[in-house]
Formats: sequence, structure tokens, C-alpha cells
Amino acid sequence: MNDDELFADEVWTEGRDEDVTDGLLDELRQAAAILDPVPAELRRVAVEAYALRDLDARLAELTFDSLVDAIPVRGVTDAPRMLTFRSGDVTVDVEVSGHGLLGQVLPPQPASIEVLGGPQLASRTTLTADDMGRFTSDAPPAGPFALRLRTGGEVVVTEWLRA
Repeated sequence: MNDDELFADEVWTEGRDEDVTDGLLDELRQAAAILDPVPAELRRVAVEAYALRDLDARLAELTFDSLVDAIPVRGVTDAPRMLTFRSGDVTVDVEVSGHGLLGQVLPPQPASIEVLGGPQLASRTTLTADDMGRFTSDAPPAGPFALRLRTGGEVVVTEWLRA
């Protein structure tokens, strides 16, 4: 390509780059929607995950998991899973078993706890911790789950784990 052709090409596309790019992106989106559509379940989970974000929430780090940190007891086949999460001054101890959840918020205080489920559980379970920080649920989590605690003006979200 000589200099005149290069200059003519630049003049022709000047001011049209955005229109060409936007049009091309629209055509690519349409082609992807037809040829490789996003599954409805994945779209729903993605929208729910985005809706769950809480910019003021602090992430509670998993500091103890009995599957990793505990010494197994011989002969025990269905031991409950013990979890400890910590974020700043707030600690959450949770026992997960086939019978449900049993936990406590430390320091002891009333709190609202949401059990967030993965794609298998579309609903959220809301629990209430009493003045001693204790809470229970008769429904064990199925699949990935996390806890969102609201204690006064503070929001704490645990890491996601598989039950």
C-alpha cells in the first residue's frame, strides 16, 4: 500500500471507527446469542451473584475447617463439619451436619444471618441469632453456601464453601 492509499484509507475511516466497532460488536453479540446462547440457569445465577454483592460487607476469613485442620476420630463416619470464620472482632462458629446448621456469633450479640445457596438452592434462608449470638437451622445447606451476617450496622460475608 502506497502513501496515497494509506491516507485515503485513514480519511475514509476517520470518524467512523466507533460506528464500525459498535456495529461489529452488535453483530458479534447477535451471532453469539444465536450460536452459543448463555444457559438460562447460568444467567440467573450470575444476576443473583451480582445482586448479592455488598460494598460495605467485610469478608470473613475461614480460620478453621475440621475437614482440613482436625484430627480424624477412628470409627466416626458422619462427624459434623466445624467451621470458624473471622472478620475483625467478629467470629462465627458453625457446625454443619445432615441435620442442619448450629452456630454462634462472637462476641455474643443478636444478628440476622442469611444462608446463601448456590445454583441448586434458589432460595435464601434467614436465621436470627439470639442475644447470646446462637442460631440454628433444621435445613442443611445443599451445594455451595455462604453466610451473610448483619450485626447492628455491620455486614460480614463468609467465604463460599461446599457443604
